Amino acid sequence: MMRAVYVDVPGEPENLLLQIVPRPQPKHGEVLIKVHATALNRADILQRRGLYPPPAGESDIIGLEVAGTVDTLGPGVKARWRPGDRVIALLCGGGYAEYVAVPEELLMPVPTNLTLCQAAAIPEAWLTAFQLLVLIAQVKEGEVVLVHAGASGVGTAAVQLVRLFGAVPIVTAGSSEKLKMAENLGAAAGFNYKEDSFAQGVHDFTGGKGANVILDCIGGTNWEQNVSSLATDGRWVLYGTMGGRAVEGNLLGKLLSKRGHLLCSLLRPRCLQYKEDLVKAFSHRVLPHFSDQPASLRPVIDSTFSLEDIAEAHRHMEANRNMGKIIIKVSPQNQETQ
Repeated sequence: MMRAVYVDVPGEPENLLLQIVPRPQPKHGEVLIKVHATALNRADILQRRGLYPPPAGESDIIGLEVAGTVDTLGPGVKARWRPGDRVIALLCGGGYAEYVAVPEELLMPVPTNLTLCQAAAIPEAWLTAFQLLVLIAQVKEGEVVLVHAGASGVGTAAVQLVRLFGAVPIVTAGSSEKLKMAENLGAAAGFNYKEDSFAQGVHDFTGGKGANVILDCIGGTNWEQNVSSLATDGRWVLYGTMGGRAVEGNLLGKLLSKRGHLLCSLLRPRCLQYKEDLVKAFSHRVLPHFSDQPASLRPVIDSTFSLEDIAEAHRHMEANRNMGKIIIKVSPQNQETQ
């Protein structure tokens, strides 16, 4: 048996219930992980509200990433993993639990200089940012990349990756503190969307040329400024709709005049082969940089909650107070979590 968080009735954070449930058994090609920490994502909030169900056949426990140790190898596992190995993993669900069974293709080793709590901030946010920049936008050296929500988990990862790839990150955020954090991570400029037009800021920064790539998790409310900010032949990558899904106005005409590309992507529903290829590419191109001396890349941690305080962690994210990732310690307090 194990502890896990369930949502019996979709709704508010208080509907998150800590229960005792059967421990999963690893299927063919799966590895059972003893979870030490997980991290929150916006998708968790949507799932809690009943708006983002897991893909068919996947765990209905919330949680898209974990860090922990290998507990048991299922039949047919081919990889080098051994019990006790420190690992991180991308999930379709099941992270808010003490154990989770994961296809071996989705495991990565924990960088040597990171704790498990720090490492829990990597899988979902960093793989999402890497996918958006490399596979979807195909960012090139020297290009300007506008990152919305620059102090979020994906945002803080994207800023660092844009720098790693030789491009120029600029960001939007809702406070001077968040903008300062993004700039400390490498953002060349930042714009407070609550106070000023970020489109004007982008025009000023680029000398009127616009951003070559926009990473957009906002959607509806930003569309006019996004199109205005986009360079000719630019790529606008939509991966969330926190600002609404409806669009009213001349979106297509204005996008057409820029010869702009509107690209959309979600990671969770992707097939196992796609995720395996993504994990391999990330592990080869990015993961070693977390172990550089000094480290070229670092996960940004906003706060840490216990599994018993999962509802409060959700409230913290819903209030948009976090700068970086919100971590959930899953292992009991008397067990090693580092």
